[in-house]
Amino acid sequence: MFIVIGILAFGLIIAIHELGHYLAARALNVKVKEFAIGMGPKLLSKQGKETLYTLRALPFGGFCDLEGEHEEGDEPNPRSFLSQKRWRRVVILAAGSAANFIAAFIIVFILTANMSGFSGTTLASVTDNFPEEGPAELMVGDRFVELNGERLFYENDIRLFQNLHSGDRIIITINRNGELIEYESRIHRRHRYVVDGDTLHRYVYRYDNGELISHEILSADDFDNDEIYQHILNVVRESDEDAAYMFVRRYEIRYNVIENNFMETIRFSGYQMFNYVRMIRVGLAMMFSGAVGVNEAAGFVGIVDIMNTVGQEAPTTGAGIISIISLAAFIAVNVATVNLLPIPALDGGRILFVVLSWVIEKITRRPLNPKYEAYINTGAFVLLIGLMIFLFYNDIVRIVTRLMAG
Repeated sequence: MFIVIGILAFGLIIAIHELGHYLAARALNVKVKEFAIGMGPKLLSKQGKETLYTLRALPFGGFCDLEGEHEEGDEPNPRSFLSQKRWRRVVILAAGSAANFIAAFIIVFILTANMSGFSGTTLASVTDNFPEEGPAELMVGDRFVELNGERLFYENDIRLFQNLHSGDRIIITINRNGELIEYESRIHRRHRYVVDGDTLHRYVYRYDNGELISHEILSADDFDNDEIYQHILNVVRESDEDAAYMFVRRYEIRYNVIENNFMETIRFSGYQMFNYVRMIRVGLAMMFSGAVGVNEAAGFVGIVDIMNTVGQEAPTTGAGIISIISLAAFIAVNVATVNLLPIPALDGGRILFVVLSWVIEKITRRPLNPKYEAYINTGAFVLLIGLMIFLFYNDIVRIVTRLMAG
């Protein structure tokens, strides 16, 4: 069931993106020749007054075919895409991503509207093992502003970037009574979990010098619930190494709670849009740096598989559907952001070409032939199809490998 829901959710994301282009074109009186959901052979079609509406067989794409979108005909058509002023073309091209952002914002707003509150970044209390409270340490009332240069808005940001920098030096910028202070978050211990058959071993080391502190054989009774125990077992078994590691900090912190209301829900939803884009930027940076391999990227099949896994791991069917909807909001922002990248054949690349053609025409005093853009976009489109095939193959291999290992 969750696979079907995942396919429908992804298809809806693409439909919303293309709907953004369609509505902007209609609003600006540009003729839409075809509005298609999906790619490949037609399954259903309906001819409107001037637009052909189609549903196609492959649910991982779609398009909005505009009159004269790539090259003008022999006679100029005032309703063609290329006949429009540049700002109109930019609006139409950006409208697809705008529609995805709006849809994601609405999803997050609905999912968070009934929450009682949000966890902020101001230190409210600490656990009993807090070593010292004073100017050299953290103090109640300190507000975490940045972590290794990343802006912090809610507790989730702190946990996210602590995990991303796990094992590294972590510098936190703190606002204490209006004064910005840099504080180094010091790791106290390193846990090494090893599975031997059905036995879970935990080795505890000092982080600063690697000294072994203790060795324990653990059971489910040593954890708050059996799910945590099983989760650690699975993490170790699925690890590429012979063990899994966890870094434990000197003390635990509790943060302030921001009481929810209508404005806070709007603020949190807007923040979530920003944070989704930031996560995409961090992911791309990790990919370019080699910290994450290209083979870890997911295509259509991989995204649906992730949605299915998220749904299955939820405690109830209703919770699974909500989890998929929440994930769909992130994927919608992902689609919107990637489409705005300045890459030929994508919306961002076409917007860049509109700007560059204006600059070239200002310099040369001659209009740029639109066929050059068509050549570039066609070549880039072929490369994108190749990337989609690679991701499809990679998704299938990853799923088959996981099933065989399970």
